[in-house]
Amino acid sequence: MPDNDKSSDDKKDYGIGVPMKQHGFFLKGSAHLGWGVKNRLAQIFNPKSGRTVMLAFDHGYIMGPTTGLERIDLVVPPLIKHIDCLMCTRGALRTCIDPTVHKPVVLRSSTGATVLRDLSNEVIGVTLAEACAMNAAAVTTQVCIGADYEKETLANISYLINEGAKYGMPVLGVTAVGKEMARDARYFSLACRVIAELGAHFVKTYYCEPGFDEVVASCPIPIVIAGGKKLPELDALKMAWKAIDQGACGVDMGRNIFAADDPIAMAQAVGAVVHKHESPEKAFDMYNTLKNKKSEK
Repeated sequence: MPDNDKSSDDKKDYGIGVPMKQHGFFLKGSAHLGWGVKNRLAQIFNPKSGRTVMLAFDHGYIMGPTTGLERIDLVVPPLIKHIDCLMCTRGALRTCIDPTVHKPVVLRSSTGATVLRDLSNEVIGVTLAEACAMNAAAVTTQVCIGADYEKETLANISYLINEGAKYGMPVLGVTAVGKEMARDARYFSLACRVIAELGAHFVKTYYCEPGFDEVVASCPIPIVIAGGKKLPELDALKMAWKAIDQGACGVDMGRNIFAADDPIAMAQAVGAVVHKHESPEKAFDMYNTLKNKKSEK
């Protein structure tokens, strides 16, 4: 109801002459997205640093009990507080991750192939309704540019993007590289750009030299790098540092964290590189210090 006391109008402050602030968004290419998508992305990416440390442990959906992940329930839970985001399958999430955990989940949504067959021959196996029911912060599938089933994997990610738009669900596109393909800037620029143009919200790809800065510059959405094969800890930290230095918005590491000599120490060292841009050498010193403290106990 309007105020009965007309004198109260003199006390109101409408801020005339002060324009309303148009709030942007901290994440590359995300300014025009809806509130729900931004909210989920802000769970995955730290708003202060603009970056993320994702822990990938979805290997089993194509490889079975991967070395280092024979017991997800023993390996992953101790690492959770030291990373920003979990990337996994719904089966691993339901069976091995405590539902009281408050970390965002990027849910692997593809299926249809294993290491015994052509890995590019996939379909979508998780509905967006299921992903929402599991409180996922994003869904993901791989895109196999240049592979026999290129068209099918492009259709898969397009499906997730179209359905995700109904739910405010971000989509991560993963660039999958066949053994016969060159892991160079030309290929990754092509694959990442295609994924971005289709409407994905962020991309996971591999670090490459030279030209990774060109891959990042030509992709209008955030890039996180895959950890790939197990490297010596210092080498893994150097790779992460170079990727961040050239514009990557984070890492999605699996074996280079959970298969390290001290996974908890490695998760913290990677976090220092990603969020604080700590030098690889200092991060490695940090890793060794934490590792030695643990051994002393």
